[in-house]
Amino acid sequence: MIAHGVNSAGNREILAIEPMFDESEDSWREFFHKLKSRGLRKVCLVISDAHSGIQAAVKKELVGTSWQRCKVHFMRNILAKVPHKEKARFSALLKQIWLQPDRKSARRVAELLCRDYEKRFPEAIRCLEDGLEDSLQFFGFPEIDSKKISSTNMPERTCREVRQRSRVIGVFPSVDSWVRLVTCYLMEYSEDWGVDRSYIQKEKIEEAMERNQAFMAQAAN
Repeated sequence: MIAHGVNSAGNREILAIEPMFDESEDSWREFFHKLKSRGLRKVCLVISDAHSGIQAAVKKELVGTSWQRCKVHFMRNILAKVPHKEKARFSALLKQIWLQPDRKSARRVAELLCRDYEKRFPEAIRCLEDGLEDSLQFFGFPEIDSKKISSTNMPERTCREVRQRSRVIGVFPSVDSWVRLVTCYLMEYSEDWGVDRSYIQKEKIEEAMERNQAFMAQAAN
């Protein structure tokens, strides 16, 4: 597993490279525990697919952190329950939910879509209703470009490139040899990010963190 992050300066970082033989809650909790032991603090938002293990681990190890269900994975889950000939049209309508300017508008579009298609595609609509709120958490950070925090597209691209690099080798003699190769490659990647401009403006990150801290303080009271 490869964890990406955006630090308080708005720059991207590779946070961890960890061999993981199963995606259980315990594995993810250990993963987050190691990150915290290395200094990870004040996490505002975790973005991932909807694996139950990572959801449970986020709640227990990163208390107060919002969890954003990747909208791209979520759409695939929904469209898998739609007939092939209807996918293109339904997909175009579905995308409108996450293109709205705020959470209220997104919910309204989703409600209309559910009303219009609940009889034609009941399983798809049930899937949408069950996971909708988890896919809208990025609206809690209005100062940040939603494209950068509503899906796992960035780490997915990195993982594809890692697979391409490792495929050339074929068979690795050990897990450690694989980790060394991937680490060397990702160090190059991080160096490139270091000379790029911020992925998210520092001021936007600070606003998001201040709002998160205020929310936590309010919840504590």
